[in-house]
Amino acid sequence: QVQLMESGGGLVQAGGSLGLSCAASENAFKITSRGWYRQAPGKQRELVAQISRDGSTIYADSVKGRFTISRDNAKNTVSLQMNSLKPEDTAMYYCNVVWFASIVDRRSSWGQGTQVTVSS
Repeated sequence: QVQLMESGGGLVQAGGSLGLSCAASENAFKITSRGWYRQAPGKQRELVAQISRDGSTIYADSVKGRFTISRDNAKNTVSLQMNSLKPEDTAMYYCNVVWFASIVDRRSSWGQGTQVTVSS
């Protein structure tokens, strides 16, 4: 099982910046994609950004141009740099990785979540 350890997050004023980081316990070769999701109170969990093994990225429309996802294969981490934060970005942010336990056994692991709060 791939274990994830998140760091970062916190409280920031609107227009400010925060960075999130997530370290995986297993070797990078098992992981096919890494991403960040968020869930605000009363809302469904949604994809914020994802980076695949080939380096391609996906962003939610609401964060395009403001958030940047990146990975460091040597450190086995994925990061999310969040700029120009808005109050509506307030949510619990979760790290996610998709990985293969075997060639036919695709799995998903989640971090414990880190709170991001943007004050107006």
